[in-house]
Amino acid sequence: MKHRDTALFLTLAGVWGASFVAIKTGLTGIPPVLFAAFRYDLAGVALLAVALATSDRWRPQSREEWEFVVVGGALLIGVHFSLLFVGQQYVTGTIGAVVASITPVLTPVFAWALLPRTHLRLRTGLGAVLGLLGVTIIAQPNPAALDDQALGVAILAIAMASFALGSVLTVRMPGHLPIVPAQAWMMLVGAGLLHATSAALPSESLAAVEWSAPVVVSLVYLALVASAAGFVIYFHLLERLGPVEISLVNYVTPAFAAVTGWLLLGEPVASTTVLGFTVILVGFSVLKWNVVSPFLADVRTHLHGRYDKRSVRDRPVTVTDGGVAGQDCD
Repeated sequence: MKHRDTALFLTLAGVWGASFVAIKTGLTGIPPVLFAAFRYDLAGVALLAVALATSDRWRPQSREEWEFVVVGGALLIGVHFSLLFVGQQYVTGTIGAVVASITPVLTPVFAWALLPRTHLRLRTGLGAVLGLLGVTIIAQPNPAALDDQALGVAILAIAMASFALGSVLTVRMPGHLPIVPAQAWMMLVGAGLLHATSAALPSESLAAVEWSAPVVVSLVYLALVASAAGFVIYFHLLERLGPVEISLVNYVTPAFAAVTGWLLLGEPVASTTVLGFTVILVGFSVLKWNVVSPFLADVRTHLHGRYDKRSVRDRPVTVTDGGVAGQDCD
């Protein structure tokens, strides 16, 4: 990885790690589902402006393209981020980032269940089990009493399952738009669903919003930096590094979330969070050993070149907080 790519990789991990702290901050003034809706109002409009400036095909035209956008907007944005923002109320930003790292572990399981001729290998099952074990260690569930942290982790895990499911469904759908307009329309569709959900919840209303400087900064940061700018950095690195290297951002992000949460919010990092994250990381390594092992060998021997430079359409990868659609089913 060249110095510029390394800098961009760490920037992306830092941007997405800090986003979990921004969510915690924004939740002090905006109800969770409405907050998610505001985020993707702004992010969708920003990316649509980029699409208009850079792409000849800036909107869905065929029925297949609209189906792709609606399914992605519903699962990858609407369901995923409504649950993520609700669950984040109950846990620290570090825990949120660690639970989010389970998504690449869950994705192959959904692929096996839903995609023809996709086989569940032993390492796929073992990786998924280790991922779920890591989440359980973090949640520390008590059968006698469900505390806030266990509830939050459970909600976040369902949010990640929604993202993994949406990734599997959308990547095999025909009629893909170019990447930027596709993501922009998914965000706008998802924002509409989030507004509808918020309006239906008795606990949420515009009257409950309490604007303050930290809340506004958090919203703008999430929409324009974490979502829009993070999206651009991600796909730039995907083309340069390949899907496995860039997927490692999922496992660097929690470190930045921990540091940011400690510096800005004074959030402690529990030993069980570190242990759970380690188990999830081991699960990912088991699941992807056929590609992680050559990558590690390349790092050790300082070889040039990248072992897998296939395009995002050929071999997409799931990434979480940026709202990037894609999956890797190997």
